[in-house]
Amino acid sequence: MTKVTLEHIRAAREHIAGKVERTPTVLSPSLSEQLGVPVHLKLEHRQITGSFKLRGASNAVASLTTDERARGVVAASTGNHGRALAHAVKLQGMRAVICMSRLVPENKLDEIRRLGAEIRIVGNSQDDAQQEVERLVAQEGLVMLPPFDHPAIIAGQGTLGLEMIEQVPDAALVLVQLSGGGLAAGIAAAVKGVSPTTKIIGVSMARGAAMKASLDAGRPVLVEELPTLADSLGGGIGLDNRLTFAMCRDLLDDITLLGEDEIAAGIRHAYAREREIVEGAGAVGVAALLAGKVKANGPVVVLLSGRNIDMGLHRTIVYGEAIAERAA
Repeated sequence: MTKVTLEHIRAAREHIAGKVERTPTVLSPSLSEQLGVPVHLKLEHRQITGSFKLRGASNAVASLTTDERARGVVAASTGNHGRALAHAVKLQGMRAVICMSRLVPENKLDEIRRLGAEIRIVGNSQDDAQQEVERLVAQEGLVMLPPFDHPAIIAGQGTLGLEMIEQVPDAALVLVQLSGGGLAAGIAAAVKGVSPTTKIIGVSMARGAAMKASLDAGRPVLVEELPTLADSLGGGIGLDNRLTFAMCRDLLDDITLLGEDEIAAGIRHAYAREREIVEGAGAVGVAALLAGKVKANGPVVVLLSGRNIDMGLHRTIVYGEAIAERAA
């Protein structure tokens, strides 16, 4: 398979029916006033496991054979994919091993443990964690379900795009989080499959934006993974990337990057004006609008992708002083 299509995404919606929430989309009066066009917030952070990742994980688990279910699954994760996969396999009584780096926040580790998955902490990047995944696949026969570069994962995330365009059929622009590209590729394939003129902009942090660096280079490249408020967007795209690099190259209309202060402002706005608690990655679309980095001539849909933030950090951001750019 060279790409995930609208047909794959529609099939995924059938596979995950009853396993995930159809999350609401609401109008933001404050952002609409600022931008001068209707701005709608897709409240995916209210998903069962606190992020969009449950869609892809549920679809991937549903695609496993009987033999693969018996062997169990393994994945590298920055936290939210691991939590979603742990939830999905627990419903099936399967084994799950989640490999993560030391950069993953403790609150995300706690939730994965609570769901019964095994945790391996390896190195200082998702690439380091991926090496442990490959060892477990080779030595223990576990089935790898990666966080983004997998057709069932992409198709599952794409179901979000179907909901967006159904809820806001006249959307001129969709802002979507960009990391490894599974979410952005899936949403773009769904939205453009239904509404080809709708623009899709990927939003990421300036510190370690692997997909942006890879697209600029014309090929997947290694990028140092750095601490950031948008920790869920960390990690590389894989030098042997099979799907998401090409799909993001072909389907995204633009990419915008944000500094740490801008991401913090997005978190604060979501709480103070929208009454929503979101993590750094979940706030980047809002942050891009607040920073004036995105313009639109028609209705906009902004994805709030996750809420799994450490609440101590959230209180610091909301009530403390502005967070300056983090040093390396």
